[in-house]
Amino acid sequence: MLLAIDAGNTNIVFGIYKNEEWIHEWRLDTLPVKSEAEYDMFLRSNFLEFGLHLDGLDGIVISSVVPQLNEVLTNFAQSFIEKPVFVGPKVFDQLPVKTKNPYQIGTDLVANAVAGYTLYQTTTIVVDFGTALTMTTVGEDGVIQGASIAPGLKTAIKALVGNTAQLPEVPLDLPDSVLGLNTIHAIQSGVLWGYVSMVEGMLDRLGKELDRPHKIVATGGLSSILHPLHDRFDDVKRHLTLDGLRIIHEIVSNAKV
Repeated sequence: MLLAIDAGNTNIVFGIYKNEEWIHEWRLDTLPVKSEAEYDMFLRSNFLEFGLHLDGLDGIVISSVVPQLNEVLTNFAQSFIEKPVFVGPKVFDQLPVKTKNPYQIGTDLVANAVAGYTLYQTTTIVVDFGTALTMTTVGEDGVIQGASIAPGLKTAIKALVGNTAQLPEVPLDLPDSVLGLNTIHAIQSGVLWGYVSMVEGMLDRLGKELDRPHKIVATGGLSSILHPLHDRFDDVKRHLTLDGLRIIHEIVSNAKV
């Protein structure tokens, strides 16, 4: 049983992989940073609730884009597994994908690239709908060609509502029409349909720059909201980032043997 920890700017995702599938996924707010004891209590309580046993853990893999979390998560993981795998530049040279700037790319993007490339074995664009909207392109040679980063859907709406007087909280529901008939619908139209157009436009530009056959896969908890985009994707994999971490753990652990 593998525990994958994906620490992003908004949430820390704890995923449990057993019997060839992700059986549980739990989320915890990233900030404020908790103590090792608090992460320990969070994990133990969830294991207890779902009838899991800590002695069944065979490995832990950690990805973090929040530097102040790195040490506490590593120490927390080492209380369960002697040698957890911490994804970072030190392990990049063991992976099937390579990056030109190992110290200037998020480990979540590397995990996405590993999963996408492993899945298709060809040029692949991974579109990740998270706190940030990211598009990571890995070539048929396994080299990460580059990435683009924009504010995510929730980030954009929070920024709009938080910096504008008298705007209400807005649910992430895609309206049928781009013609907003009230304030909430107008924001939904502008942001959500705006993101549909942005992703379509970016994919068109990427396709022209690549100028070769490629696959497009989407991931992230918000990937299901912009359903008109699904025709542009070869697949939608909710757990793609976790799958990338799982593959990285397997590669690095086998290399240590």
